[in-house]
Amino acid sequence: MLAPAQVAEVLQIGVDEVVALVLDGRLRGVKVGTPARWRIEADSVEHYLDDQAEEARRIALWRESNAASFPELWGRGAVRRPD
Repeated sequence: MLAPAQVAEVLQIGVDEVVALVLDGRLRGVKVGTPARWRIEADSVEHYLDDQAEEARRIALWRESNAASFPELWGRGAVRRPD
């Protein structure tokens, strides 16, 4: 179990944003102790990072497909922007 400040440091975001991610259900956390303080499950942070990496990969593929010309996609004809 990690404190919100630890998670914020790993994700390079603010503590309030970490709590918002917990409240949105994107991170699994629970309030423990007296006074109650948030604790976030370490494996949920890993899952969140994996989800973010997958989303970034899909966005990159989408942008790449939008920039491709039809000949590039079909494998014939002239390539518009050779690398």
